[in-house]
Order: sequence, then C-alpha cells, then structure tokens
Amino acid sequence: MKKIYIAAYHQSEFGKLMGMTTPAIVRAAVEGACGEIGVQASEIGTASIGAACGFTLNGQGLLAGLIADVEGMAGKPIEAVENACASGGQAVVSVIQKLQLGLAETGIAVGYEKMRGADGKMDGKLIGEVLGYFSHPDDREGKTFVFPHIFAEVMRDYMGEHGETEAGLAAVAVQEYANARLNPKAQMRKASVTLEQALAIEGINRYVVDGLPLKTYDCSQITDGYAALIVATEEGLARLGVKRADAVEVAGWGQATDPLSRVGRDVLRPAGAYRAMNVAYAMAGLTAADVNVAEVHDCFTVMGAIGTEVIGKAEIGKGARYWVEGKAAVDGECGINTSGGLIAKGHPVGATGVAMIGWAAMQLMGRAPEGLQVNGARAAATFNIGGPICASVCTVLKAG
Repeated sequence: MKKIYIAAYHQSEFGKLMGMTTPAIVRAAVEGACGEIGVQASEIGTASIGAACGFTLNGQGLLAGLIADVEGMAGKPIEAVENACASGGQAVVSVIQKLQLGLAETGIAVGYEKMRGADGKMDGKLIGEVLGYFSHPDDREGKTFVFPHIFAEVMRDYMGEHGETEAGLAAVAVQEYANARLNPKAQMRKASVTLEQALAIEGINRYVVDGLPLKTYDCSQITDGYAALIVATEEGLARLGVKRADAVEVAGWGQATDPLSRVGRDVLRPAGAYRAMNVAYAMAGLTAADVNVAEVHDCFTVMGAIGTEVIGKAEIGKGARYWVEGKAAVDGECGINTSGGLIAKGHPVGATGVAMIGWAAMQLMGRAPEGLQVNGARAAATFNIGGPICASVCTVLKAG
C-alpha cells in the first residue's frame, strides 16, 4: 500500500460557534487547513466530511456540496459520512481509502458539529433526543437522555465486574480538566476540577440517572467546533510542498462495527474496537508498547478507562488504575488525552475523530502547547467510537 501522511491540521476553538452558519463552518475548515501549509484548495484532490446532526440540529444535508462550494473543490470526488460520534474518524479513513485507490494524491477530511444556537445556548432536551437516534430503538425505552443513561449502565457494570470505584473513574476527568487548562482550543480551558469536586454531589455535579453512578463531571461536553486534516501520499506531499520531516505518517488504521443493539454482546470488551485497533497496529508494524501518545474516546469517564484497555495500555478492568497511577499523564508512560479529551477539550460530535488524530499528529511533530508536549513522542494511537461502543475507528501514527 501507499504510505499516507498528515500534511496539515486545523481546528476551531471548541465550545461555541455562535451565529456561524453551516456553509461558513465548512468553508472555514477547508480554507483553514489549506492555510496551515499555504496552499489553495485547488491542490486538494478529494474530500470527505463527517457530521452526525446536520439534518436534525442544523437542517442541512448534502454536506459534500458545501465542500464543493469552496473555490477549487468543485467537480471532485467528495462524500459525507455518518457514523455517529465516529463520523470524523470515518471521514479520515474514507479519504485514505480513496488515496489508496489512486483517485487522488491529496485529500481533506473535515468534521464538524453545531450543537448550540446563535446565542451559544443549547436545548438539552432536543440534543438528548437527537443523540438518542444513534442507539437501537429497543435500548431507548424508559430513557429520557439516552446516551448518559446507557453509559451510566456501562459504568455500573464496569465497576461491578472489575471492582472499580467512582473515585477511580473520576481520576480520568480530573487529569483531563488539568490538561485542558493548557490547551488554548479546549472548551473547558478556564475550568478546573479536583477529585473532591468530581465526587461531591453539589452545585452542577449530580447523578445523571437515579440509582446509577454517572455524575456530571463524568460526562463530555455539548460542543460546537470543526476540524480538518489534509492527508497525502508521498507524491501528494511533494505537490503540496510539504517535506516528509514536517509530516506524520498514518502508519495503520482499522474500522469495525459491532451490532447497534447491546443485547448479546459484551460492551466492556467491545469486539469491534479491539479488532480495529489490532488491525491498525498490525498494519503499522507496531505494538502498544511502542506508543507513548494516545487520544481515546472518553465520551464518559468509563470510556476513558475502556479506551485505555482497547489501545493496549492496560489489562481489561485496569484502565482506570492506569490513570490513578499517573501513567496517562503528560510525563507518564503514555500521555493519553493530553488535549483534555472529550470531557474537557469538548465533543463536537462530527469533529471529534478528526481532532483526535490531529492532536496526536501535533504531539508527534512536537507542536503541542507548552506543558502538554510529551517528551520523545514517537508513535501515537487513536480510538474513536460511535454509538453504544458500536462503530470504532482506530489509527496508529508515526513521527516523520
């Protein structure tokens, strides 16, 4: 197969895009990524865009056509993809696959989500309903806010099976809030959370579902934001004028989808996620031991733990312990979610998978913000999920 490289990465600040329209968001993402390396969009041969709530929250379909609206992009092979919260990662894989097919030598993957109104406010009930569409109908019964409820059950089951505590899982959030304070693009960069605050049921922190352990600080954010990656073959890098030393290799990738229904499958050991991650490692010729940077899909703290296990940094049931012991810290064994993760960086659903890969690439290029850069960053793993641990997109990156 052809070697694939990340030539450029660009993202908005995560949080609120206020009155920015969907066409303006898409244009800003494409032009912003091109501007990072000083090229015109006409140099990009193909594209893919991922979003989950374009129809339901933005009233906009055919997002590929909005990319084609950008000067220089018309008439090219472009498509929109949707794989719930893995839509961004799926967009990246889609572009890579087209480069492998020889349809182009350069491509751009865009992800975005506009979840708040022009005033920056959100309709929590509507968002809860819309995100619930990404679950099996049978799993929604009796749940007002479907995904927090589903993952509250996952958290309960994880704690029950592995003997983990609420404090152990809260350690994920505490570390991520600390990281986000140093990330100028993070939604929660002005906030801080101690372990005591993450555990105390007071103020904004409450149990989301009665009788289940999930609390407000265990949850990711409702976020506006966009992100874009330019990827290229070696020939494409030359066309873009980007040196290989200034690029990061996407050495391996994997995608797998488990059944949408949780009935009859073990979501604590998600088969598709492990398969996708193992495929990515095998393609890259690396193992988990080679990786010292990672971004995992912590839509809730329990997924920070499970994600740490999926990427191979902890045994099953020991993911939270990895964080408690400081191994996931910037100066730990493997810096995980140094961006702040979905919990503190923010979770603009369609942009999340793109942003995870983009941040990991920044780490490998030594361009992470001061205080967040992993010393000697050599290889990175990313794990992006959609739905109730259903769709999984994994990548392994190598420094140029």
